Amino acid sequence: MTPSQTLAQLWRLARLPEEALAFARLTGSDPVYPSTFAVGAAAQTTVAAAALAACELGHERGAPRQAVTVDMAHAAAECTGWFAVDGRTPELWDKFSGLYEAKDGWVRIHANFLHHREGALRLLGLDPATCERKDAEAAMRAWKAVDFETAAAERGLVATAMRTFEEWDATAQGQAVARAPLFTIDRIGDAPPLQLGHPGLDPGSMAARPDGCRIESGMTPLDGVRVVELTRILAGPVGGRALAAYGADVMLVNSPHLPNIEAIADTSRGKRSCHIDLRGSDGKAAMDALLEDAHVFIQGYRPGGIASLGYGPDEVAAKRPGIVYVSLSAYGFEGPWAGRRGFDSLVQTAMGFNLAEGESLGKPRPLPMQMLDEATGYLIAFGAATALRRQQREGGSWHVRVALAQTGQWLRSLGRIERGLDAKAPDRAQWHETSASGFGQLTAIRHSAQLSRTPARYARPSVPPGYSPPHW
Repeated sequence: MTPSQTLAQLWRLARLPEEALAFARLTGSDPVYPSTFAVGAAAQTTVAAAALAACELGHERGAPRQAVTVDMAHAAAECTGWFAVDGRTPELWDKFSGLYEAKDGWVRIHANFLHHREGALRLLGLDPATCERKDAEAAMRAWKAVDFETAAAERGLVATAMRTFEEWDATAQGQAVARAPLFTIDRIGDAPPLQLGHPGLDPGSMAARPDGCRIESGMTPLDGVRVVELTRILAGPVGGRALAAYGADVMLVNSPHLPNIEAIADTSRGKRSCHIDLRGSDGKAAMDALLEDAHVFIQGYRPGGIASLGYGPDEVAAKRPGIVYVSLSAYGFEGPWAGRRGFDSLVQTAMGFNLAEGESLGKPRPLPMQMLDEATGYLIAFGAATALRRQQREGGSWHVRVALAQTGQWLRSLGRIERGLDAKAPDRAQWHETSASGFGQLTAIRHSAQLSRTPARYARPSVPPGYSPPHW
């Protein structure tokens, strides 16, 4: 399919108005980065879907439709997640993260968080305080790949055996993912259409205004939309950042006792950022106060983690009828791995992408960016804007579900690029933007969706967790 056809497929899956597709302008073609997969098209079409859906919600609220232009090379560059702080590009991988040769194949370990790294090393029989990478490599050669994967999963660790596409397809989880749609948007409760107020207005006065959800032609598509975002790694933060770029007021909520990765400097552009500890009554009270005026709730923690604290989809819909609740999973919501932790690099490995990408080279090779994370992030924004539009038209509370593995299945369906590994990456400097931030001078890739009337932008600088008070 062409990128325009792929975008139309996403649009129809979301049951959005066909006439809006005429306002999408997609330029460029694969390959734009060295890959045998259509990573450029995946980046371009998910970015375009998110931006166009936000504009369609704006149109539902009274604004004229506007053109959305996305260049493929720019979108793919944005999806590399490149950034620098004070001229320094952070090292994104821990030295123990990566591929290890096992007795009968390969295993990928994700060790960016201390507890994951130490758990994996102890499972290998090593002392985390003294061992080196070479010690871990030697210890892994005594394990069968699937045995280590299984033992790690039983301990709540993050590691996976490397599979071919055919091996993945033969697993029960592969079959469950193949049966699932790319995303789902389901009504989970009754509620009247919410008032989508404008920033700076008192919530009480917004609710009293009969036109409180409408916007004028010069306002951003998501003006007055409030988003509570409970995410930490890439897909969820990318989704929240996209909503912020289209005008939403996004509150990133972190727990004060959990670590973050350095990419938070990039993915926090446009957002507020507060600390709330949901393990105590004060934290729950603060969250409930945020929910009183929220329209979207995004959560990307391990399966069941947020629900165990009292903030699953049904509980949040009961607290805030009319909410759009977005759930992110690694391996999908059905099948034996539905409760398993995972990250993009692991899902790529488990599903067969690493072996397929490196087949012509004779060695495993990851995709040139965390494409499953990035595309899923834009699908989060796409699903949230689509569900908000339905909420405005029909009322109700809504649940959007996306998963890295389902995005991987979709990416695979886009086909392969002949001689794609011969492509040369574009010069990303043409899309750099530099701004002051709470982390230092931040240089990153500006948003790739160009809106003809209300340009996408980050109205707030990136700030560290806990910088903002936990209220609107």
